[in-house]
Amino acid sequence: MRADGLPETVEASHTGQTGKTGSTGNTGDPAPPPGLVVVGHFDQPHGYGVHRPHGSASWLFTWTTAGRGRLWQGGANTSAGAGALVVLAPGVPHGYGVESGAGHWRFWWAHCQARPSWAAWLRPYDAGHGMYLIASVPAGVHGRVGAAFRRMHTDARWTGTEALPDGAPPDGQVAVAHGSAARELALCALEEIVLLTTARPPAPRPGLDARVRRAQELIDADPGAPHTVRSLAEGVALSPSRFAHLFSSQLGRSPMRALREARLRHAARLLESTDLPVERVATASGFVSPFHFNRAFRERYGAPPGAYRATHGGAAG
Repeated sequence: MRADGLPETVEASHTGQTGKTGSTGNTGDPAPPPGLVVVGHFDQPHGYGVHRPHGSASWLFTWTTAGRGRLWQGGANTSAGAGALVVLAPGVPHGYGVESGAGHWRFWWAHCQARPSWAAWLRPYDAGHGMYLIASVPAGVHGRVGAAFRRMHTDARWTGTEALPDGAPPDGQVAVAHGSAARELALCALEEIVLLTTARPPAPRPGLDARVRRAQELIDADPGAPHTVRSLAEGVALSPSRFAHLFSSQLGRSPMRALREARLRHAARLLESTDLPVERVATASGFVSPFHFNRAFRERYGAPPGAYRATHGGAAG
């Protein structure tokens, strides 16, 4: 679906494709109506711009792939180059266009209602006035972010009965997710984008041996795996005794104690965000014995797993 096939309010929001800015007078350029999931990919020349003095009723996500754009929201503004995700919250005056001096701006964009869980991921990148700037996305994930946007565009066009459409949209093609399945699939792709771009490993502690740091990363990445002192030592090319001594001396706890803590944190996250039975949570977190899991969890969090879920669970409800 192209812009000229969209509802009037959506089509008008992208009149900037002609290079005009603020073409609707004092009201500025309209945004898509609230509740829609709309996604597109543009490559705009110098002179393109959109101005919304009243903001939008939905969130706006932009991912720059080439050229440079300029975005402002309230009193915040930023220049976005390749690999920058800029998110604008609803209800705040904003505008965006090709950066002055740049020849063009190629970017993905999406309007939607953000899922509540995204707030915590975006919060560290708050630039004020409802703008979130994720400018230092690692180059290694750029390809996957682009693929997720393409999938979002494909999923938004799915009817639910026919084969999925072509996943390579031409520039200027705008997709609107009409069916509930298409909307949820599109939002799942966008959730992957938000997570990929906002996830950052904690800064390494000064003086921490790289092999100890790598072992902790192996534990954190998959706490439910059958790790042992020997397997972790092999993963960092140390003997088991040398590894256990180095790990304990630098982190103040043994590798198996660190693994237990990671498994309990993982179990807590599963209890908070899923409706998996407690026995499945225990298994997925690497605990062989449900009895041992219940006892260890109570010691760590002050409540058995079921009571913890009743207090902290969100997704299951």
